[in-house]
This record gives sequence, C-alpha cells and structure tokens, in this order.
Amino acid sequence: QVQLVESGGGSVQAGGFLRLSCAAFGYIDSSYCMGWFRQAPGKEREGIAAIISDGTTRYADSVKGRFTISKDNAKNTLYLQMNSLKPEDTAMYYCAADLREWWLLPKYNYWGQGTQVTVSS
Repeated sequence: QVQLVESGGGSVQAGGFLRLSCAAFGYIDSSYCMGWFRQAPGKEREGIAAIISDGTTRYADSVKGRFTISKDNAKNTLYLQMNSLKPEDTAMYYCAADLREWWLLPKYNYWGQGTQVTVSS
C-alpha cells in the first residue's frame, strides 16, 4: 500500500507564495510518477503539475511559469512551489502517485487527503 500526506497549505494574499509538500509512505520508490491536482468547489479536479521517474515535468497552462514541481527521492517527498498566487488558485490541492505515466490526467492509483490553499485579493 501507498499513503500520501500533503501539507503546507494555508491562506495567503494574491501575489504571495506557498510551498506544498507530499510525503509518501509504504511501498513506493523513485520509479513512481507523481502529480499535483487541485479542485475548487463546484469544479472538476484539475491536473496542474506532474513529474515522472526521470525528472521530466509537465504543467497546466494555468500555472505554467508560476508553479514548480520537484521531488526528493531520498525523502520520498514531492513538492510544489507556488509563486505569484492568484485568487483563482484557491482550491484543495492533492498529490497523487502511480507507476503509470498519467501526467495531468486524474487517473492516478494513489491519492493524498488534500491540503487547502486559499488566496485572497
């Protein structure tokens, strides 16, 4: 089994920054592909960033140039650095992991519980 635990969410002003973390526990290693997703009330879950085992990344247009996904394999931890935050970034943020390369599609096998990010104008 794989368990994912997000942290680092909070409330910030527009233009501010946050760094989210996703700690992975259980039967997981660097061969897993990981992603960040978000879901605002009344909206579908949106893939915003993904990273595969060789370090290749993908970003949704909505966050490109502002967010950076990275991972520390030694710590089994995924990160999302979020800069220049906008009110439309307000959502519950989830990390996900899978051996398959789903990229920004919400089809990952393992999901965290989510961490709330609220951006005020």
